[in-house]
Amino acid sequence: EELLTFLKELEQRVGRTASFRWGPREIDIDILDYAGEEYQSDKLAIPHPRMEERAFVLVPLAEIVPDWHHPLTGVPISNLLAAVDDSEITKIDRSVPMTRPTGLTLKGQNFEWGSRTYVMGILNITPDSFSGDGLRQTEDAVEAALDQARQFADAGADILDIGGESTRPGSDPVGAAEEIERVIPVIEALAAESALPVSIDTYKAEVAAAALDAGAVLINDVWGLIADPGIGPLAAERGVPVVMMHNRGTPKSAEVQARLGGRYTGVEYDDLIGDIKKELLESVDLAREAGIPDEYIILDTGIGFGKTVPQNLELLNRTNEFKDLGFPILIGSSRKSFIGYTLDLPPEQRVEGTAATVAIAITRGADIIRVHDVAYMARVAKMTDAIVR
Repeated sequence: EELLTFLKELEQRVGRTASFRWGPREIDIDILDYAGEEYQSDKLAIPHPRMEERAFVLVPLAEIVPDWHHPLTGVPISNLLAAVDDSEITKIDRSVPMTRPTGLTLKGQNFEWGSRTYVMGILNITPDSFSGDGLRQTEDAVEAALDQARQFADAGADILDIGGESTRPGSDPVGAAEEIERVIPVIEALAAESALPVSIDTYKAEVAAAALDAGAVLINDVWGLIADPGIGPLAAERGVPVVMMHNRGTPKSAEVQARLGGRYTGVEYDDLIGDIKKELLESVDLAREAGIPDEYIILDTGIGFGKTVPQNLELLNRTNEFKDLGFPILIGSSRKSFIGYTLDLPPEQRVEGTAATVAIAITRGADIIRVHDVAYMARVAKMTDAIVR
């Protein structure tokens, strides 16, 4: 009965208020069973009376203790459950974590999801970036990257995302060796100089491994662990977080096309948000199977990858519907073509359009924004946070 008294006090502390008998209540904590013992008093009966008739008791009890037997009758929980109507009971979706990860630490920097929006600055070490900012075009890509990283840090960036292969439509695929040759000197220099954590933007395990060796602390995979089966186990082995993006784009590499087997390519969706959520959870399954803990998973809805302009606009506006998946959300809308088509502007003139998408994404619950124009977008994020967080 001391336990019962404690539980009633706990109910009050978490907000239960007095109501009429059998009336609705904010929370209800009962003692169903106590080590198989039988107890009876004017205040308490164990096992709980008539519990075997109540589906709302049996369904969660069967999930928690699937081999439980009624202490008086010896009837197993499975038999009790089969004898009641549980059609109106909402069962737990085990693919979604019970609690949302609350934070992450990268290179000594704390990321507390929900406290503010974090800014990922894009450093493209390519000659053919769609946005025209490829640092590979400069004579000294390493020095150019260091200079841009310094500017990003001063402007409020929280993460530096390094990529060595363009994802723009029509660009040529890059082999792992060439991608490594492009990004590793830059990552080594950034890891040595900058206090900001470095992310490697790649879907290739070989590239990711070299980048982690060079000082990267996060993997950003535009194919959500699907394109290379080695990248999930690598992240788990190294103990690093992963950003897993939804992607129905057409792979540039014949090897990746073969691995994907043609699934999820194209922009025909039966249910835009439902299909994307389902496919993101398949990436989550891959991560869990590889041994990556939930707190090391970040999801990217894949704006601009295998979606039409109207689909991208709808997806951005419905970002909040991905929060119930239980993971931090990254939005990468910066300078993308759906902004260009909407405003009829080239990539270098899409700053205002990007700002609008960033503000909407944050309003809808985004945790990280991935952007080219860090100075402007960090200000947009700070102002939007002040309004909505």
